[in-house]
Amino acid sequence: MGKALSVDLRERVVGAVQGGTSCRAAAAQFRVSVSSAIRWVAQARLSGDAAPKPQGGDRRSALGARRSARIEAHAALILGLQEKTCDITLAELRAALAAQGVNVGIGSLWRFFARRQITRKKKSQHMPPSRTVLTS
Repeated sequence: MGKALSVDLRERVVGAVQGGTSCRAAAAQFRVSVSSAIRWVAQARLSGDAAPKPQGGDRRSALGARRSARIEAHAALILGLQEKTCDITLAELRAALAAQGVNVGIGSLWRFFARRQITRKKKSQHMPPSRTVLTS
């Protein structure tokens, strides 16, 4: 991901446009793209500041902390349903939770079990492990 251009350059472009220069002319003068000049001017009009916004980063952790707290509140119920029917699928678990008024997504359930290191792989209890080759 690229690095944001300096606030000084942004302010000079915005100042030139506010002084009467068109966005295209200001962009050519300061050797920046026209779309950047237009965005900086629009941002300055809305917020009064042309400073760069944060780039990239992990969007899941900030929002995910709230979402995971919501599903963690129902941990006993989820684990109880999973214990009661050990080969329940995530879709079936989601439907059972919805019947009890807990609406969660399959991805949320997946991450819930991943945090606890609970695998969802179904293993047959009827077959002994192979002695000649490793099987999944």
